[in-house]
Amino acid sequence: MDIPSGGDLSPEERSLVPVGAGGRTPPPPPPDDEEDEGDEGMLRMSFLEHLEEMRHRIIRALQGFGVAFLLCIVFCYPLWDFVRAPAVDALTKIGVKPPQLYINEPMEAFSIIWVKVPLVFALFLGSPWVLYQVWAFIAPGLYQREKRLAVPFVVSTAGLFILGGAFAYFVAFRFGLAFLLGIGLQNGVAPLVTVTHYFDLFVNVMLGVALVFELPVAIFFLTLLHMASPRFLLQHSRYAILAIVIAAAIITPTPDFFNLMLFAAPMCLLYFVGVFASYLLVLKREGKKFPWRAVLTIALLSIVVLAAIGYWVLLKLHYHPVGHWPFMMK
Repeated sequence: MDIPSGGDLSPEERSLVPVGAGGRTPPPPPPDDEEDEGDEGMLRMSFLEHLEEMRHRIIRALQGFGVAFLLCIVFCYPLWDFVRAPAVDALTKIGVKPPQLYINEPMEAFSIIWVKVPLVFALFLGSPWVLYQVWAFIAPGLYQREKRLAVPFVVSTAGLFILGGAFAYFVAFRFGLAFLLGIGLQNGVAPLVTVTHYFDLFVNVMLGVALVFELPVAIFFLTLLHMASPRFLLQHSRYAILAIVIAAAIITPTPDFFNLMLFAAPMCLLYFVGVFASYLLVLKREGKKFPWRAVLTIALLSIVVLAAIGYWVLLKLHYHPVGHWPFMMK
């Protein structure tokens, strides 16, 4: 039997005609809401529940920091030897004998060696645990795809913090301290460094440089929150470099240009590392992929070629490799 077209039927009859048999076309299925799919992993919490979660995470962070502090107290004397090593090297280099630090008060050595030194090292040792608690507090308000950044966040943030402290200790602080203690030696000024003043300078440089090394993480999260973009960061990079040089001049313990560049050059490099991380985040949002294989291949070949050319030039200038700094001598 032929079924009449939909235009020859009354509204009542048209509703009885099967779908796809000349009657009504089925309505399109509702589009999938990606945001609703992401909401599946999001935990809804009230204001009081947020406060309770914050209290819980703060307690957990303090517990982990307390364990790290107690562990550092056990090794407080080896840690103090590690802290005073730059002072001993600097005093020995400028000819001060014996290369010692001094105290002015009976409680000075106790407060530094038994309290403040373990606190500083516990801050570095416990930083991964504390940062994990920070992430665990904000994770309930994130989408499921954003929660996957937990491990990269903790590893990169804690790693950069520890790397900044290592750079300050092994490079910046040692160069700057020798310069500071050597000022005035030719004019009858002998250094008499107290434990408190030395440790205060040590902490300022260590923590200042360690926090500056968090610049790539800060740039990444500004991009994640749509507060910055790689294009904007590159267009205003000259202002960023100026601000970095000013910040390095404030942090640098010495006024000379060499030590200023020891701080400014890594900070500028970290800025552009943050811009690159921001660019990778934007590519992921747009569904694009970065050509890692091609870029890494080109970079590796460039390094090999430059190293070969440099080695050939040094040989032509009658340099030869040695097992100590500067590793090439005539």
